[in-house]
Amino acid sequence: MSVTLTTLKNGFRVVSEPMPGLQSAAIGIWVLSGARHERAEQNGIAHFLEHMAFKGTKTRSALQIAEAIEDVGGYINAYTSREVTAYYARVLKDDVGLALDVIADFLRNAVFDPSEIEVERGVILQEIGQALDTPDDIIFDWLQEKAYPDHPLGRAILGVEEGVKGFSRADLQGFVGQHYVPGQMILSAAGAVDHDALVKAAEALFGDMQAGPAPQAPLAKFTGGEARTVKALEQAHFALAFESPDYADPAIHAAQIYSTALGGSMSSRLFQEIREKRGLCYTIYAQAGAYSDTGMMTVYAGTSAEQLGDLAGITIDEMKRAASDMRPDEIERARAQMKAGLLMGLESPSNRAERLARMVQIWGRVPGLEEVVEKIDAVTLGDVRDLAETIVARAPAAMALYGPVDAAPTLEALEQRRAA
Repeated sequence: MSVTLTTLKNGFRVVSEPMPGLQSAAIGIWVLSGARHERAEQNGIAHFLEHMAFKGTKTRSALQIAEAIEDVGGYINAYTSREVTAYYARVLKDDVGLALDVIADFLRNAVFDPSEIEVERGVILQEIGQALDTPDDIIFDWLQEKAYPDHPLGRAILGVEEGVKGFSRADLQGFVGQHYVPGQMILSAAGAVDHDALVKAAEALFGDMQAGPAPQAPLAKFTGGEARTVKALEQAHFALAFESPDYADPAIHAAQIYSTALGGSMSSRLFQEIREKRGLCYTIYAQAGAYSDTGMMTVYAGTSAEQLGDLAGITIDEMKRAASDMRPDEIERARAQMKAGLLMGLESPSNRAERLARMVQIWGRVPGLEEVVEKIDAVTLGDVRDLAETIVARAPAAMALYGPVDAAPTLEALEQRRAA
């Protein structure tokens, strides 16, 4: 399999990877603009735009957009993250051109009909309400807000009710004009695809777009702090975060191995010590997330109000202990899990197209799998222990609590415990 990357004269990029033997393909446009590119008064507009993409163009109604893809047995969807908005489809190989035409149509020719804006405004307000009613969802927004206060990375992707109620057609068009420029767009495809045909189609559909600079997002600063919302729920929800490497930092692989060994699987330290040995929770996990200029290592658990104090304290103790006694077999197991997850995931054309776009976003190229595996294999026990020590000893922390948490330990108390 070979990856090919082509950049059009206006900066629009096309990246693809054929997967022999497949009869279908995943194709999409990744726009390098998400929630962190919004000004404070725009919070939620990137997500609003994602919804509006499917609500009609100059030549297709909302129903016709859906029918165009579903008539050939495919599906189409989108998502908004803090750094990217993606519009993608999965279709049979003969319908790749159709899928790209539909995506290009709503990206370039959306009409933003006022009546459709009002309908979708209601849908998004319902989505915000649903998130507020989902403790293990909303707690991460609060955690993000405390990690990055007064910064776009600290704001909810969905936005807030007051802001969403105020967005106008002009606001949506203005954001598109600023951010949906060719240099910020990546066409990524994998499966039964032909790169030359994709480039030809991209030239026809996007080649006339005028190149232009996109506004730069402000640099992130992980500050930290505590959010505590007391509510009569069955469980107390606990989320703890520490600043960790960004996705271009050479230490990112050590951070991922550390978080996997700490709480990424059933054999991990937190799962074994807190759930299996002590029975303090049903769900507990750790993960290392990353952005272009910062990262967050996060631990989440749900437990009873009575057991939350013990769970939080043991979490700090296990993180400290890992800095000094992480074993070679734990590193090897975490390394194997990472490599297996990477390789298994790439058996899906959708996952592969996602990876292609993300690699172009980060590096401007697509590193070979061998290169990635080599970097994972190069992480030593000392690297992981050093990373763990850095996080435990010096990284700023944020915490979010939700539910019957009035008696839960404070972040200050946990900070004292990790410093002891």
